[in-house]
Amino acid sequence: MRVVVVGAGAMGLAAAYHAAKAGHAVTVVEAGTEAGGMAAHFDFGGLSLERYYHFVCRPDAPTFALMDELGIGDRMVWRPTTMGYFIDGALHKWGDPVSLLRFPKLDLASKLRYGALMFLSAKRPRWDALERVSARDWITRWCGRAVYEKLWRPLFALKFYEHADDVSAAWIWTRIHRLGNSRRSLMQEELGHIAGGTETLVTALVEKIRALGGTVRLGEPVDEVVVERGRATGVRTAAGTIPADAVISTVPTPLVSRMIPGLPAEAKARYDAIQNIGVACLVFKLKRSVTPHFWVNIVEPDIPIPGIIEFSNLRDTGDTIVYVPYYMPVTNPRWSWSDEALADEAFAAIRRVNPALTDADRIAVHVARLRYAQPICPPGFADMIPPVQTPVSNLQVADTCFYYPEDRGISESVRYGKMMADALGYNVPELKSEIAARAG
Repeated sequence: MRVVVVGAGAMGLAAAYHAAKAGHAVTVVEAGTEAGGMAAHFDFGGLSLERYYHFVCRPDAPTFALMDELGIGDRMVWRPTTMGYFIDGALHKWGDPVSLLRFPKLDLASKLRYGALMFLSAKRPRWDALERVSARDWITRWCGRAVYEKLWRPLFALKFYEHADDVSAAWIWTRIHRLGNSRRSLMQEELGHIAGGTETLVTALVEKIRALGGTVRLGEPVDEVVVERGRATGVRTAAGTIPADAVISTVPTPLVSRMIPGLPAEAKARYDAIQNIGVACLVFKLKRSVTPHFWVNIVEPDIPIPGIIEFSNLRDTGDTIVYVPYYMPVTNPRWSWSDEALADEAFAAIRRVNPALTDADRIAVHVARLRYAQPICPPGFADMIPPVQTPVSNLQVADTCFYYPEDRGISESVRYGKMMADALGYNVPELKSEIAARAG
């Protein structure tokens, strides 16, 4: 079977690899000049680094299985990590029972209720009962309004803006659950990274696809997935039409309607209804560390970012590497700011967290922007997601919003890629049941 995969992110590459391994003739078509999508790297003064930060948690079994299969399972590196909260001008350790009890911004009853929510969320096996509940109502019910307003709502507001109070509880639960199950002990979080970064996995996938006879075409945007008489017959680019017996699309859902005009109007409407937030992700190289923590949430009314990720506290990078994500609608005035203006504002925020830093500590900065970075996930979002299998019989479509309520990580990307490739044989019960569930 001739299979064309649109998009060379982790999901597209995983789908292409498994399809090629099954004996299909595979072509991957990618608009970017490098493979990897959100996992792609850039050269940061001799350091190969992800444009958008990635980390691995202990529950990410699909990632480990794929790495073992590719012969790079020994490239996983695990490190003890910590978290902090910067609030009211002070940095506080966070993320373990002792830090919670010492946290000065909550009363004892709120701390105990908060701790119970975190502990039970890590143990809770399913998310179904939370699907139609907002995170605001769920957190308020467990911890009280003060906890939500002080610790959670400011973070939601800087990621979802006017949708802050209408975020799905299931979406936030999965993040608590994933991190809560990536611990050495109750007192110690442990996160992982792939030695050499996600480029190690991306390179291994590309090499294996080519070794299995597949083709990876970079710098070639897709103009149209051609649909004739209810079937996808090819993928058209500026270089011509690539014939196909089956097509797997992994591009963001907002691009689907334009790229696949042959879809029924009802199907297009479902893709178009999914809203996304953009991100401008700044990466700083500094001469000194900002904090001892991997992740610091920031709750300050005059700081426009929800936190910083000191990636060098997870991966040895030589100089200090700090990611500063600006999530925002692309209609936000900041989206049109220059890279320099964003960098100056972000570095000012970093210096608020650690006033000892000076301009002399700033070595370099890199800015990456993505228009469709984070889907807005209101209560009931699962019903909004279209089936992976489209009304076009040999066409599958998925992007990161299909992972809901799971996170937009490598693990879900490779899990979905494998399911979509296996479904080319129409014999995968888990994908069939997932498609049925999405269809309601």
